[in-house]
Amino acid sequence: MLIKLEDEEGNIIDESEELMYLHGGYNQIFKKLEDELEGKKVGDTFHVTLTPAEAFGEYDESLVLKELLEDLPEDIYVGAELDGEEEGIVYVIESIDKEHAILNANHELAGITLIASGKILEIEQLSDEAAQELLKEEHHH
Repeated sequence: MLIKLEDEEGNIIDESEELMYLHGGYNQIFKKLEDELEGKKVGDTFHVTLTPAEAFGEYDESLVLKELLEDLPEDIYVGAELDGEEEGIVYVIESIDKEHAILNANHELAGITLIASGKILEIEQLSDEAAQELLKEEHHH
């Protein structure tokens, strides 16, 4: 399918040439978007609004930390990623001053309402075995 993600002001966040995903609860796309695509046919279009909770989550201030530079690796830079103490939490360094760095583990689109729109280009029916094979390949990247 062709898909475009915009914010509420109409700014394009992402416009993919083509997005392929496994339909049927495999959690490859947002649930509300998958629900909207249920029953669509080739050539059908879609337009769905996703609240922050339905997309990349609400912005969580507790995921923003101000850390002393002496407590961080020496080779940090703005945009660098650091693993948090909790499994699966990754902080991105947003800014660095003389003594501190600001780290943020929110997704860059957290707290933003998104509008997803596009067109179905192709639908392919897969056997359960083929679907499982695709899922396995996806996890090995």
